[in-house]
Amino acid sequence: MARLLAIDYGHKRVGLAVTDPLQLIATPLDTIHSQDLFPFVKKYHQQEQLAGIVIGMPRTLMNEATDSTSAVVGVVRKLRRELPDVPVHEVDERFTSRMAHQAMRDGGLGQKARRDKALVDRVSATIILQSFLDSRPV
Repeated sequence: MARLLAIDYGHKRVGLAVTDPLQLIATPLDTIHSQDLFPFVKKYHQQEQLAGIVIGMPRTLMNEATDSTSAVVGVVRKLRRELPDVPVHEVDERFTSRMAHQAMRDGGLGQKARRDKALVDRVSATIILQSFLDSRPV
């Protein structure tokens, strides 16, 4: 089976996570610079067939667009245009950074590790992907 790739997009950094081939478990993959996203995804798709891409869509608590929403919408459009055979799924990412910090705290990571924004981005992408997996019908 092909894997799912999750993207936690930011203007500077992008957190990435991926499923196992059976699409049961999400694991952190990498953090890359945002300008490297499309070459990375294309190369990854050539190496590991992607069944889909899951991207976190930023919204406010009032379900309104944020400063980052338009950038993510642009990324979604470009992904759909450049990889037309790969479905792109949008997922609400409202609390993922907070959940990532909590998960890191619960996992016993120290304060210094929790300040590592690249690690937070990877964990956030993992949470986005796992929430997508958990919401799928059985």
